[in-house]
Amino acid sequence: MNGMDVLKLMALDQEDLEIVSAHVQDAVFKVSGLDYAPRSRQLSLVINRFVWETAEGRGKSFERRRSLLAFKRVTAVRSIGFNRKDDDKVLSLLAIQFEQNGEGPDGTVEFILSGEASIMLDVECIEVQLADTGGAWETGFKPRHPAGA
Repeated sequence: MNGMDVLKLMALDQEDLEIVSAHVQDAVFKVSGLDYAPRSRQLSLVINRFVWETAEGRGKSFERRRSLLAFKRVTAVRSIGFNRKDDDKVLSLLAIQFEQNGEGPDGTVEFILSGEASIMLDVECIEVQLADTGGAWETGFKPRHPAGA
């Protein structure tokens, strides 16, 4: 993995978050990779993201990369549809959405997961970092989506 390929993104508003969401679409992670530190108000998630930015024209070989997704200014975390104590459960991230509260920068970030599961973060504002942290590996599998999804 050369330095040119390493993805580092920061999101401070809804438009930025949509770009981050596109890069983490179809990322997979274990429940054990989810870490919320209430004192520092940060939620971090270790993911294996599908590298969409190089998927076109790669033929039959695609790539996944280990990445860290970190949300700051998180005041509460809720989850639906899976057991947070089941460390080995693998979840698939479909999208990240934000719904603001009224006029303010605060609102709720929702991780939409496969199997009708989700994780909701109450945030004071959008402050997100996505960074590739290490290994890349090839995969022969490209995630497929139903038409119109």
